[in-house]
Amino acid sequence: MTQTPPLGLIEGFFGKGWQWPDRLAYPAWLKAHGYDFYLYAPKEDACLRRRWQQEWDPATLAQLQALRQACRQAGIAFGIGLTPMAAHHDYAASRPRLLARVRQIEAALAPDIFALLFDDMPSDTPQLAQLQIAMAHDVAAVSAAQRFILCPSFYSTDPILEKVFGAMPAHYWHTLGQGLDRRFDLFWTGPKVCSTDYPLDHLSWVTDQLGRRPFLWDNYPVNDGKKASDYLYLAPFSGRGQAQAPYLAGHAVNPMKQPTLSRLPLATLPMAYADANYCAAEAFLPAARDCVTAGLAEQLAQDLPLLAEVGLPDLTPPQRQTLQGHYRPWLDCADEASRRCARELLSWLDGGYCFDPACLTG
Repeated sequence: MTQTPPLGLIEGFFGKGWQWPDRLAYPAWLKAHGYDFYLYAPKEDACLRRRWQQEWDPATLAQLQALRQACRQAGIAFGIGLTPMAAHHDYAASRPRLLARVRQIEAALAPDIFALLFDDMPSDTPQLAQLQIAMAHDVAAVSAAQRFILCPSFYSTDPILEKVFGAMPAHYWHTLGQGLDRRFDLFWTGPKVCSTDYPLDHLSWVTDQLGRRPFLWDNYPVNDGKKASDYLYLAPFSGRGQAQAPYLAGHAVNPMKQPTLSRLPLATLPMAYADANYCAAEAFLPAARDCVTAGLAEQLAQDLPLLAEVGLPDLTPPQRQTLQGHYRPWLDCADEASRRCARELLSWLDGGYCFDPACLTG
């Protein structure tokens, strides 16, 4: 029997993040649905990214400690993703601040997983791999985390990365894979930044390049981009499952900006790994009925093409009005998850999740 790799959620999208009540409700849900970890790494948290040297304010830290405790009570691992932006430009000067920040995180949260993230920043620096290796090894020397994951600056073969962030240094993947401590897994998004599937020959090639099996950072169903924010990606996972399992060190899912609606596709990923006969076309209703009331699940199934394929800008006024009519009654439903789904969907229809270019400066 094929062993399922560790599955988890990485809150790693751009723009406005989830609310704390939504986060705190997730660990128990993840555990009940076959997931193993929650990795907190929202791009909006400046204390993990553009102001990474700073500690959280007391209120935020208290919420993070509550999230860590919720993970502990649920029996899943809790992780933190730190992005030390620009530290590699002068690491000799940045090193003391990085080590101090890691010690602060350790003392306050004792994460089970420590992820060092170098994604989505200017990365055409000579000796980039060697600098990132040095930073990773320094982090591991002061962290007591049970698992370490590094996200490379070039985490896919997608040419868009070099177009946006600069040319990849020669031999970057090979150098990183050869020099990085074997305790570190390496994140990988697949052939594309937002991959629709993961061909086995691609995963095998990546393993050769990185010197270890990749740890998937799956950018489905995330919808934080300019175009993606116009859709609700509720369809079940496809192109992932038992065939990919032997090629992976783990699988982290980056969810939508709508936390409760994200549960519908998320519920299907463990199904894909557990069932050799998994069929994505047949998975939506069982997963949706597990997350919301049966009537709402059936309504979402009917509207799935409009929400996940047509998208917000191309909805006609009658279609928009029809959808609003479908979901307003659910605001008064006795089931809390159904009410939350309806609120998120109606807010999306009203433009509440529109893309803000300013989020990319984080």
